[in-house]
Amino acid sequence: MESSPKLPSLDVLKDQAKRLRDTLVRQGTVVNHSKALELIAGQYGFRDWNTLMGAIGNRPPVRTYSIGEQVIGHYLGQIFTGTIIAVQTLTNAHGRYRVTFDFDEPVDVITFESWSAFRTRVTCTLDEAGRTVEKTSNGQPHMVLQ
Repeated sequence: MESSPKLPSLDVLKDQAKRLRDTLVRQGTVVNHSKALELIAGQYGFRDWNTLMGAIGNRPPVRTYSIGEQVIGHYLGQIFTGTIIAVQTLTNAHGRYRVTFDFDEPVDVITFESWSAFRTRVTCTLDEAGRTVEKTSNGQPHMVLQ
């Protein structure tokens, strides 16, 4: 099997290899980093690390998040501009990031005409495409970055 529906980023794969190597060493089996990379490739169904790298190399670039980055997007259906003020890579959810935004202007998160609730700072869990997994009742992601 030489394909995978969703492969993690190169950084995630290398981190998995490092953690695998560390675990094996603690259990008394010494492996070098190259062997750990080969083992990770096998776990994803590839015959070796180079084949896995070839599959990753053909993917579109993955979005990254940086503190201080200026962003534009939609939050709960409202357009916003803002700044990323915190980023955390979630280790238990590959390709997911907890990102905190400081909006340039408050965003009204209520669609009811006679009620408002404004937010200036929110924290969301985003994927590598800049979207939340969580969706509103109409099926739209809570946040989508452009």
